[in-house]
Amino acid sequence: MQACVITLGCQMNEYDTHAIQSQLAGIGYSFVDNIHDADLVLLNTCAVRGKPVEKARSILGALRKEKRRRPVTVGLMGCLAQLPEGQVMGAQFGVDFMLGPGALTDLIPALQQKGFTSFAFKDELRDYAPPPPQGVLSAHVAITRGCNHKCTYCIVPTTRGPEVSRPAADILREVEALRAAGVVEVNLLGQNVNSYGLEPGLGPHRKLLPGFPSFAELLRMVGQLGLPRVRFITSHPINFTDDIIAAIAETPAVCRYIHLPVQAGSNRTLRRMAREYTREYYLERIAAIRSQLPDATISTDIICGFPGETEEDFEETLTLYDAVRFDMAFMFIYSERAGTPAAKHFDDIPHATKVARLMRLIERQKYWSLQQYRRWVGQTVEVLVKGPAHEANLMQGHTRGNHTVVVPNTTAPRPGLYSVRIAHATPHMLYAEGAAVPEGGFVTTAVLN
Repeated sequence: MQACVITLGCQMNEYDTHAIQSQLAGIGYSFVDNIHDADLVLLNTCAVRGKPVEKARSILGALRKEKRRRPVTVGLMGCLAQLPEGQVMGAQFGVDFMLGPGALTDLIPALQQKGFTSFAFKDELRDYAPPPPQGVLSAHVAITRGCNHKCTYCIVPTTRGPEVSRPAADILREVEALRAAGVVEVNLLGQNVNSYGLEPGLGPHRKLLPGFPSFAELLRMVGQLGLPRVRFITSHPINFTDDIIAAIAETPAVCRYIHLPVQAGSNRTLRRMAREYTREYYLERIAAIRSQLPDATISTDIICGFPGETEEDFEETLTLYDAVRFDMAFMFIYSERAGTPAAKHFDDIPHATKVARLMRLIERQKYWSLQQYRRWVGQTVEVLVKGPAHEANLMQGHTRGNHTVVVPNTTAPRPGLYSVRIAHATPHMLYAEGAAVPEGGFVTTAVLN
């Protein structure tokens, strides 16, 4: 029996896919990359934005044609399966069963009983860890699932349920198994990792659940297990406390890469998003990080064109970008998601306005990224090389600060950790000595006013 598992969306979905494949391998499945060779196709979906939903629709259309040609079992999994939109889509395209992200352990019963549907959220995450992946250097470990925040644009609380933390002993056991399997970098995952171990609710002053360490304490514990690199994603600014900054500063294994989504620079927009913090609070957190971690890489998420965003609101996002000088940013046009408060209560703005603002923000990001990346030229950095780059004779990896680096294959003939000297920088890439920058690689951007 052969299975094809298609993954759309975030790193949490990638982690879930490994758990899915582990269950299938346990009952005798092997894996193929092509739906035309598979007896079972599982689509592990994302529903945070409209684009992955449309991608899922396209794949399900191709699978419906495949089912007409021959017998093949199709399962719709992940966040989209949790929503009415996904359930309608599943019926439309003849999906055999659907499982929400909180019901991964129901996969085997679903295969035994076609038509099975399960969207249950688990109130604990014990005994969930899949076995270590083989032959990889970087792996994910989920430490929380779900989210308690109520951001008005976000569908995650609906699809993944309320926040649940895994017991620390389970996390440490999984990390130890990964280290023993040869993994050198572990990524701690959660919708909001820095609220790990906290009692239900919101805000920065929640107490710890009985028997749970804080996220800062967990970072120290994982950082002492002997792995060269420990990373984490994603953080919410309201929970990014001083003890977390101290734990990063005092634990050598923890990489100084901090992804801190701001979403918007205007207090008016932040209130409409229900982000729970102000522009001033966010900038204070950035100042606290830079005071203890001056070499930290800071990245963010920004939404362009949130409903009701004025030109003045957007200008405040641009000035916040200038104040922080992010190394990198993940920028998105607002995508309305049915069932969210923003879709119910706010009027959208024209698509052309959103696109124009995104293009302006991208230019700002290119300018500051180039300045930040140039800081590394002439320095020797540690790079985790993961495999061949697109260009011939080059390998590609990332620094401890998550900067993408290309390295000559004479320097790094195989995946692993290497020390390399940075010779060139572009807004999105660092080039080690001996790796020529492709023509046009340097992006010229006008000096900002």
